[in-house]
Amino acid sequence: MDYDCIVIGGGHAGIEASLAVSRLGFSTLLITQNPDRIGALSCNPAIGGLSKGNIVREIDALGGEMAKLTDATMIQYRVLNRSRGPAVQAPRAQADKQQYQQMARAVLEKQKKLSIFMDTVTDLIIENEDAATYGGGLGKIAGVITSRGHRISAPVVILASGTFMEGRIFIGEYDAPQGRLGEEAAMGLGANLRRLGFPLGRLKTGTPARIAGDSIDYSKLEKQDGDTPEPFSFVSCNITDRPSLPCWITYTNERTHEIIRANIRRSPLFGGKITGVGARYCPSIEDKVVRFPERTRHHIFIEPEGLFTNEMYMNGASSSLPEDVQRDFIHSIPGFEQARVVRPAYAVEYDYLDPLDLYPSLESKRLSGFFTAGQTNGSSGYEEAGAQGLMAGINAAMKLLGRPPLVLTRADAYIGVLVDDLTTLGTKEPYRMFTSRAEHRLVLRHDTADTRLCPKGRGVGLVDDERWEIFQKKAEALDEIRELLAQRKFSLFSDKTLNEALASHAGESLERCLTDTRVELADILPFAPELSAYPAEWLERARLDIRYAGYIEKENRAAAKAAKMDAIKLGPGMDYTAITGLSSEAREKLKTVRPITVGQAARIPGVRQGDIALLMVLAAKK
Repeated sequence: MDYDCIVIGGGHAGIEASLAVSRLGFSTLLITQNPDRIGALSCNPAIGGLSKGNIVREIDALGGEMAKLTDATMIQYRVLNRSRGPAVQAPRAQADKQQYQQMARAVLEKQKKLSIFMDTVTDLIIENEDAATYGGGLGKIAGVITSRGHRISAPVVILASGTFMEGRIFIGEYDAPQGRLGEEAAMGLGANLRRLGFPLGRLKTGTPARIAGDSIDYSKLEKQDGDTPEPFSFVSCNITDRPSLPCWITYTNERTHEIIRANIRRSPLFGGKITGVGARYCPSIEDKVVRFPERTRHHIFIEPEGLFTNEMYMNGASSSLPEDVQRDFIHSIPGFEQARVVRPAYAVEYDYLDPLDLYPSLESKRLSGFFTAGQTNGSSGYEEAGAQGLMAGINAAMKLLGRPPLVLTRADAYIGVLVDDLTTLGTKEPYRMFTSRAEHRLVLRHDTADTRLCPKGRGVGLVDDERWEIFQKKAEALDEIRELLAQRKFSLFSDKTLNEALASHAGESLERCLTDTRVELADILPFAPELSAYPAEWLERARLDIRYAGYIEKENRAAAKAAKMDAIKLGPGMDYTAITGLSSEAREKLKTVRPITVGQAARIPGVRQGDIALLMVLAAKK
């Protein structure tokens, strides 16, 4: 074998996958069309956001890299939904695009056992002799073939091609085989995967125009400053010295919408040239104008692309309209009357693999040793891609080691929700993570990611001794904080200034006082000065755990019940057509998804309680 593992693609999934496998001791080759574009932030210059910030911190807790890269390159930091409950709060950072790319590449180049190779993968090398062992599939992966004729062997391959597999961009009447504007698509692999019988489809995404910053009239825009920066990574040092650039808000208007409506036939999206399904939750500006005719304006968020560029990103104005139409509607927006377009907006259509064809380990059900991750699986977003890349990398390494895969549950992490949704429900449109998708979101707060996942990262070998020591010290400190709060009683005879709500808890523990929503940490600190020795983040973590203890316990009970169902295994080769008593809909759904546990089967739409009871009986007999 030339390598233990080959990773196809240098995006966020490819970065995490290649780092995970090589850090676990296996020789890894990352094949990318252009090493200069490793880690490119193709669309918005931001990492994190609602539920996505949680995913970034989960990647970090497992031993991944995205949080560290974000901390080192952020140019603005904000916590979203501060005014709402902790279950829906999340960090988000603007990142310097160029710095992010440079740092991502530097990390890869310094990593032992990891090599980078510039080429395009066009086909797979497959060994068929073991096909019967793998449920009558194709057999097992043996390597890849590139456009320049290289045959490179490896027992595991991870495909993370992003929007490049058979990619095509659209700007009005113009279209070209590209994965990003000015960058060639990866042609050939999609066609060969179809030839091999893989279920592929077409999806569409898009990006807005970039504007020269010095051509914007900021006096007509609303300024949006950032918060005091806090690290995404649980092991990052203080990052308060990072610069903080403002973002801005403006709005479209009736004139903008008139221009778009008058030229809607020139849009490839509405003219029929684009056949791929776009993201429902991130529509183009022309899509918004058509779908919401009653709206007189739409938000446009103006975000800086970096410290060393003049370009500004028009978040909310994705488009595939012709460039002359783009210029006209941009000039109709307040503050953009004289705006100069540096890069036009465009749509991109690309091939993806149906994620129902994957096990929860992200390994193909039809080709042993072949893993896929990121937009290749139908998801959208840097964070979702990075999470899948990390999990694919971990499980590729586990396969090489002959160990069982790491599969996170829906109660373990947003990453578990992401992978379970993709492999159990599938997707016909670009999948995007939301807090509403997670039924255990109070447990899955971003501040608890290390407690939930650091031990799992340690178990697979990605959390090193230094990181583990940091985690253990924090865990011990949290126990000390909770013990102090539980033992220290509040007395009315204290000469300290009293909060009126606190006064009603005379004789009770400080822990009990914090269950009162009117009592804050600042109110009790005078009665426990020892707490000032601990970081504010740890104190806040303890406060939230105390305040929502009842709800958390309820979620934990539900998670334990689900875990019992997930512990009942189903054979991947089970013949559901031969099981009498199953409903016809359940038979078809089970045959398509081929769940590996009763719990996964229960989450398939159309599978009824009676069907699950029957599967449990069959599993018990086996």
